[in-house]
Amino acid sequence: MDSVREKILDSAGRVFAERGYKSATIRQICQAAEANVAAVNYYFGDKQQLYLETVKQAHRRLSTQFPLPPWAQDASPESKLKGFIRAMLARMIGGKATPWEQQLMLREVLHPTSACRELVEEYFRPQLELLLSIISELLPSDTAAHRRRQAAFSIIGQCLFYRIAGDIVDMMAAADDEHHFTIEQLADHITQFSLAAISNTSPFDDRDNNARQSTSIA
Repeated sequence: MDSVREKILDSAGRVFAERGYKSATIRQICQAAEANVAAVNYYFGDKQQLYLETVKQAHRRLSTQFPLPPWAQDASPESKLKGFIRAMLARMIGGKATPWEQQLMLREVLHPTSACRELVEEYFRPQLELLLSIISELLPSDTAAHRRRQAAFSIIGQCLFYRIAGDIVDMMAAADDEHHFTIEQLADHITQFSLAAISNTSPFDDRDNNARQSTSIA
């Protein structure tokens, strides 16, 4: 692949991650890449397309660095859930430093741009579908589709918390708790916590909610 294009992408990632899409300028990116401003137009067309390619690059790198584990055909849904959660945590908080890839992806999640819809369809939705397939093995077969999605989003939310509030967690945790908040420990905890919730099917039973709604209306 063209080295100039790669240098622009890498520099764009760092600038976009630090400044955000609106505040970042093509001039800043090209100065960081030691490239001519016209190179952005040549390789990407405009700032918006450069940003989209940068976000895609960030996701590809994180997915390559922290891939999902290979599962045996007879792997249990519990083991697959833990592997999925571990990979998600690694992509969000892996390593002590905060590489621009993680920072940029977090920006896009918290402050979606026009790139977000394409990112969702190309990358996020397939991951959600995989998680839903695992959850479907754990829930009763008659569980409503929206309940399955709620369960999936709850699991993703637990992982995302440690990315968004990692510094606060460090401040509030006990001084000797550090070894309890490694990726492996968090993967164990979130998996066990989620499995405990999933095994209690009553929160996923719409009949309970319908009954309560009927009582309140009456």
